[in-house]
Amino acid sequence: MPDVTKAIASDIFSGRYPAGSSLPTENDLGIEYGVSRTVIREALKVLAAKGLVLSRPRVGTVVCDQDNWNIIDPQVLAWHAPHALDDKLFDAILETRRAIEPLVAELAATRATLQEIADLEAAWRGMADAGEDLAAFSRSDIVFHQIVYAASHNPIFRQIGNLIDTGLKFSLEASATISLERRMEAVAAHREVVEALRMRDAAAARTAASKILDLAARDLTSAKKLKNN
Repeated sequence: MPDVTKAIASDIFSGRYPAGSSLPTENDLGIEYGVSRTVIREALKVLAAKGLVLSRPRVGTVVCDQDNWNIIDPQVLAWHAPHALDDKLFDAILETRRAIEPLVAELAATRATLQEIADLEAAWRGMADAGEDLAAFSRSDIVFHQIVYAASHNPIFRQIGNLIDTGLKFSLEASATISLERRMEAVAAHREVVEALRMRDAAAARTAASKILDLAARDLTSAKKLKNN
């Protein structure tokens, strides 16, 4: 069912089924995707729960306006193809990170366990050793941020971190053309977070997290310019 759910969601995101339009019948969708009506019905329930569609008596299943989509749901975000995410959404993700991550890093500096600090350093080492391998760099970068969010020992921030993880992944893919030199600047900034946590320096952790976000903003601006040229 997840593949069918994702396929229907992708058709909605691509504009094949625009807001306000009715989806084909369950029977027609089942034929198109090669699954039973039961599978289609369950997929539509998932999409409805995430605000993408709404079932209406005598009308059928209608695509909801984008404002109603539960975009903070990591699965909804992950269902987008990276190239289908518009600049406004990337900007919104960055705004969210700016509002949250400095505080998360500050809390982590006072709450992280020794094991979490060791794990954070290992993730940083993965970034530093990635070289030209952007995929390896991205994986380590995402793990790094997962650890920081977990080390805040705030369960709400930890869950918000799930959204940030997906947004960070797409942001990194969008800025895949950034130079190795720029990535090394990011590595240096991430190292400052590690050291701040090691020294239990909350103010330094906040400053280092803000520096990472400044670099991310710069790289996204560059990526958007390249995409629009």
